[in-house]
Amino acid sequence: MNADIRPARASDIGALVALENAVFETDRMSRNAFRRMIVSKSASILIAERDGLLAGHCVVLLRAGSNKARLYSLAVAPNSGGGLGRALLEAAENAAAAKRRKAMRLEVREDNLRAIDLYEKNGYRQIGHKPAYYADGADALRYEKPLVRSASDDDQPLPKKAGTG
Repeated sequence: MNADIRPARASDIGALVALENAVFETDRMSRNAFRRMIVSKSASILIAERDGLLAGHCVVLLRAGSNKARLYSLAVAPNSGGGLGRALLEAAENAAAAKRRKAMRLEVREDNLRAIDLYEKNGYRQIGHKPAYYADGADALRYEKPLVRSASDDDQPLPKKAGTG
């Protein structure tokens, strides 16, 4: 996998939208959604570049007060493969662990066998099923993976939401 993975910037939005359109038929992220998430403290967008071109991205949601992260999206450009999905997944997990999340959750289309294989080979286990989850009526499978943390992390409480006791 010869790609550079880095946080997305506002200048990447056009390429991110183009990748969404190339990879997904439904449930695509909009330009405005990318714009909001790039500056949000509750989201992390990582991109993979090959030869200066966007080859993939992942979006991780980090809700305040939760010890779980959510892999909201993972997309790899057609013909990019070569371990790029696995590298982005690992980067997403590292980003979540760095924010002291204990687990990563995700939903995946029940008919996306390639993605299911990637997740299962990387330690994700099915925890649920969501009928008609996607806009086109397709079902989703829900997966979760515990994230590896150091023993010293267990002594640290999660930050509380503003206004909570």
